Amino acid sequence: MFDQAQSSIAIDCDNFSSPGFESPVRPRQPGAIEISSAALLQGEREIVIRHGNEFYRLRHTRNDKLILTK
Repeated sequence: MFDQAQSSIAIDCDNFSSPGFESPVRPRQPGAIEISSAALLQGEREIVIRHGNEFYRLRHTRNDKLILTK
């Protein structure tokens, strides 16, 4: 898994509603939703997303890009 010394938030994709989560979620097209990166990151530069038994890291770079890695 990821180094626990780094500041990150874990998001469980199977249980997306978490306390205090301000989600500007809105439908985009049938079957798709739009979620702002600010809502996902909640002020952090990096989060860990659990998808089933796999973990992914979503990082906001200094160049204002998003990088998703396994």
